[in-house]
Amino acid sequence: MFKSLKREIDVVFDRDPAVRSRLEVILCYPGFHAIMIYRVANWLWRRNFKLLGRWVSHLGRFLTAIEIHPGATIGHGFFIDHGMGVVIGETTEIADNVTLYQGVTLGGTSWEKGKRHPTVLEGTIVGAGAKVLGPITVGADARIGSNAVVVKDVPPGATVVGIPGRIVKARGGLDEEMRRFDAYAIGTPDLPDPMARIVDGLLSEVQRLSARVSELEAGLDPEGHARAVTDAEARIHRLPGAGDRR
Repeated sequence: MFKSLKREIDVVFDRDPAVRSRLEVILCYPGFHAIMIYRVANWLWRRNFKLLGRWVSHLGRFLTAIEIHPGATIGHGFFIDHGMGVVIGETTEIADNVTLYQGVTLGGTSWEKGKRHPTVLEGTIVGAGAKVLGPITVGADARIGSNAVVVKDVPPGATVVGIPGRIVKARGGLDEEMRRFDAYAIGTPDLPDPMARIVDGLLSEVQRLSARVSELEAGLDPEGHARAVTDAEARIHRLPGAGDRR
């Protein structure tokens, strides 16, 4: 038990530069409190003390503002930073070394029994306010940007932003660069915005078409139009048999 407690505290030191002491983690970190309460609730749930497990979970929600269903499966090295408003559903599966920030929802999109919530594989970071919904799989070492809404599978190592979530960076393999910790799932300050990229493309196309229309309008003054018609008629008259058709 003490080994497990030490490991959970070490996770905070690995991923939060603001932490100063182990005592501070024990007394002041709601994410740490939530995961400890979840471990108790999950232990009860798996031994068929379902109501008691839910009650312990509910107590944890009251104390930490973090709601973790006791039926969820959570691996080691799990870290919730700040934590306010985090919701983790019953059939959620979270692998080792996953990080969530405040306001994250790992939710379901169906009332049917069975698997309804996401599977989040190891090393993933989910930014503040993101919603990962349905029985989808988020690949290892993925990055979910703040406030993204993800409803489709995410490949390993991908960075997803936007509503609905769009992949803005996809990396193959799990190299050391991918495994580094990126606070709030932002590995670089110049991540491309897919919507901005689309709008920029549309603006460029509008400018090109506007320039082309201006060129065409410049050649359609009354004299120019008359000459164009005259030239066209002259070409018709020069065609073989044009006189017969007349």
